[in-house]
Parts: sequence; structure tokens; C-alpha cells
Amino acid sequence: MTRTIKLAVAAAMALGATSAFATNGDHLIGLGAKARGMAGIGIGMSHGAESSLANPALISSVKGTEVSFGGTLFMPDVKVDAGAGQQDSAADTNMIPEVSIANEAIKDTFYWGIGMWGTAGMGVDYRDAGTAGMGGNGTMQMVTNLQLMQFGVPLTVKFEGFSLGVTPILQYGALDINYQMPDGMGGASTVGAGIAQDLAWGFNVGAAYDFGAVGVEGLTLGAVYKSEIEMEYKGQLSSATQPFVDQGVFPAAMADTLTQPAEIGVGVSYSYEGHTVAFDYKSIQWGEAKGYKDFNWDNQNVYMVGYQYDAKAWAVRVGYNYAEQPIQEGNVMDPMAGYANAALNTFNLLGFPATVESHIGVGGTYAFTNQLSGDLAFTYAPETKTEFATPNAMDMTATTEVAHSQTGVSFQINYAF
Repeated sequence: MTRTIKLAVAAAMALGATSAFATNGDHLIGLGAKARGMAGIGIGMSHGAESSLANPALISSVKGTEVSFGGTLFMPDVKVDAGAGQQDSAADTNMIPEVSIANEAIKDTFYWGIGMWGTAGMGVDYRDAGTAGMGGNGTMQMVTNLQLMQFGVPLTVKFEGFSLGVTPILQYGALDINYQMPDGMGGASTVGAGIAQDLAWGFNVGAAYDFGAVGVEGLTLGAVYKSEIEMEYKGQLSSATQPFVDQGVFPAAMADTLTQPAEIGVGVSYSYEGHTVAFDYKSIQWGEAKGYKDFNWDNQNVYMVGYQYDAKAWAVRVGYNYAEQPIQEGNVMDPMAGYANAALNTFNLLGFPATVESHIGVGGTYAFTNQLSGDLAFTYAPETKTEFATPNAMDMTATTEVAHSQTGVSFQINYAF
């Protein structure tokens, strides 16, 4: 059964080329076209069936049954300069799927659903940069690919204005890290263990309160907690870091655990005569997660603000999302760990450049009938440039700079009955 699930998910994720870049660290800023049109808003504002992961309590807005399916065409643009001129990553296009179903099983009391969502990922492809024996123009011809998909069954109960929901989650993950290590004699050896996969369980729990129950119409407050999910990618981080152990840079190879971090978030929205303004805040606990904390990632505060105008037959949305990049520069002047920090700086900027910070979303909905509607969203992350010190035995002043921007187009069809 486990093998069947892995093959099915791998087939679904293979719709895209290489890897999916996300925006807050390696997490997509929102799941579904409505949320992405508001730059990720979804903790204190319901988007119907689409809310199953963002805040499962908010599927209590669904009347009858609602089905949403679609995806995001994600297009990151990553360029790195490690001393030999700017090199372009070929991992620049990916399709990320999303399917959500929610049902009002007992009127105004109990709701449930099911869904499958591509939730996170990151990666680069520098295999065509330079020659392996010469270091691939500073890239080591590195290729990385992390993809995550979650399956969930949201379960929600409602008591007057208060809703409480939980989504048990089965997460599938696939990770591949490989690069060319020059041997100093014009040749290079391939470092990498091939793709590794894992399945693990987690959960999201959310709460929401509609203040209309006490006479304050249009005001909704929400909160959510997402558990960490520990993933084990056999032979990935250990193989990637072993050559640096052999060279005396790292004291030991890293473990193969890469835990997707816990999240804590709150949100609020207010609607009046078709206008809705919303604000979300969440903390992503990268600094507490195994693997990420070993790579000097820090906890990330994410702020989102959004606006929607709903004219019933159509709606328009806009939003802004900001989060300081989680990757922290290691201190290369540390007398005990300077070279180790330089190596981590290199790994982060070459292989896992989660460096974008600001994100803009615009979107809309058009209702074709009372039951059928379509959503479209466009997201853009302006280019950031990040430079870390990466000294080596040949150049004590070496630095690596990565330039990173993102563009995404999300689409979705909704059917309510």
C-alpha cells in the first residue's frame, strides 16, 4: 500500500519539471487561487473548501458540498554568482496541483472534507554551468529538488459562532541533492545518493469565531496550529555533507532528517457590503526543525494583508505578504567553525536559495452559474539579492551572491451543489 501511494503521488508531482519553489521559506504563500490572490490570506477569512489546510475551522462556511480543483504554474528565476560570473538555474517552471472537497454533513453543525495539495518545495539546476572539474563556474553543477505533497481529511464542528476543526495529514516528500566535487586534477566525482522518499503523519488544528453570533456582523477571528512533520530522506544530507567531513570542514556528516516545521498563526477579517479587509500573521518554526536549524535557518515571521470586493457574480482580490528570509549567514570568522559556516553559506545560496521576502498577489473570481465558478490569481515576488561570505583555501575573500524572483499563475474551478 505504501509503495502504491508513493508511486501515485510521484506521478502527480511529475506534471511539473524539476522542483517547486515556495515563497515563505520553502512553503507556498497560499493554497488555492483565492488565497494566493490575497498573497496567502486564509487564517481569519474563509475561502470555502480551499480552507482545509489554512484553517480547517473555516470550512464551516460551506453550504451543501463544494469541490475546488486547480493548480499553480510556478516560475522562479534564480541566478548565482560564486566568483565566475552569473549562472542561471534551469529549474524555472513547475506545476503544483490542488484539490479540495468540503461537505456540510449536518446543517450548521458538522463538516468534513478531503483534499490533496502540493504544499512546498525548492530546488535549483546548474548541471549545464561550466565544467565539473573546474567547479562548474562556482556552482559545483549542483542540482537539488525538494517536493512536498499533503493529503488531508478536515473535520469541523460548529457551535453557533464558534468553529473548531482538525485536519489529519499524510505528507509525502521527495528529496534529491547531487553535485560535482572537483578532485583538483581536472576531474570531478559525483556526490549524491539518488532521490529519496518518505511518508509521515501530522495535523492542523484551527479555530474561528464569527462575531455575527453576538451582533457584530462581518467580523471573523481565526487561529491555527500546524504540527511539525519529521521526514527521513535516506542518504541525502549525509551523502551531500560527507565530502566536507573528509576534508576536515565538518566534524561529522549531517543526519538525513529534514523536519517540516510547526506553524502558529492568527488572522482577522471584516466584511461590509461586499468589501472585505483581512490580516494574517504566522510564525514558521524553521529554527526548531531538524535539518533546517542545522543549515542556520531561523524562525520566520510572516505578515499578510489583503482586500476583496465580492459583487456576487464576480470578485476581485489583492494582497501583500512579507517575511524576512529565514536563511542566516554563518560567521566565517569563527576560529573553530569558520570553514564549516562558509560551507553552509554555500549550500544555502547554491542549493536552497529561499531568499525572496516580499510577495504581491492579485486575483479574481467569475461565477458562470449559481453552482460553477472560476478563480484566477497572479503572484509576484520582486527580486532580492543576497550575498554571503564563502571563503575557501584558494580565496579567503570569496563571496557568493544569489538573485531570486518568482512569478506564479494560479487557476481553479469550483462547483457547489
